[in-house]
Amino acid sequence: MTEDKILNLMEELGALHSGHFLLSSGLHSDKYFQCARILQFPELARELGAQLGALFTDEACDVVVSPALGGI
Repeated sequence: MTEDKILNLMEELGALHSGHFLLSSGLHSDKYFQCARILQFPELARELGAQLGALFTDEACDVVVSPALGGI
């Protein structure tokens, strides 16, 4: 899947928002990504995760970190 197709899909699913956002860090952004919207579709999340992981197949890695969703 191309980068443009992924961005369009994220916009269609309501995961990628454009506008003006004040982030919890105090910084401002013109984009906001709500990853929980993608996780509503497990097969899509699996496909996107696999594509992301494929970018790092040649990297040595000890730990993978992800956002906390739904409480820990």
